[in-house]
Amino acid sequence: MKRKIRAEMMKKRAAMNKEDLLSRSAVICETLRKLEEFKNAKNVLFYVSTKNEVETQVMLKELLKAGEKNIVVPVTDKKTSTLNLSLIKDFSELVPKTHEILEPADEFIRPVSPEKIDLVITPGIAFDENGNRIGSGCGYYDRLLCGMKNAKKIGLAFELQILPKLPCYDHDVPLDIIITEERIIRLDEKRRI
Repeated sequence: MKRKIRAEMMKKRAAMNKEDLLSRSAVICETLRKLEEFKNAKNVLFYVSTKNEVETQVMLKELLKAGEKNIVVPVTDKKTSTLNLSLIKDFSELVPKTHEILEPADEFIRPVSPEKIDLVITPGIAFDENGNRIGSGCGYYDRLLCGMKNAKKIGLAFELQILPKLPCYDHDVPLDIIITEERIIRLDEKRRI
């Protein structure tokens, strides 16, 4: 089931033209910037966008230039199928690595403990209105998010990636907030009711 949803969603995302993708991404990133959770966070874990994901690279460059937050990015450990975390100080420190995703070059890896993260900006292929997400299928983010109990988890998605309900399993970690170009889905509030 997840495989079918993943394939359909990737097809939809691939059909977006670059201009549309960038303009929708800019709206999503601007909404993220205005969130209290983002304003108050000091250590922010960001995914570095690739292919047809919500584009984060422009925002990352701006944040690094401003220097107001500690920007942390994932580093893939293929041997253990996990994500390690590294602080970056400049966008130029990133080079294409696993699946051509930009990660810090070896000489710029500055390890950060997951417990230090206040806010996690997560990618995904499909999301639902209960905070569930489907990623690329490798489980990297689910394994990482399991150990980040104190960090707020925010997913960035295009509205076309939101479905009413996704299949989910015990090991799936739900998000607290999902931001699209049309709305903010606050799941942290839903769960308290």
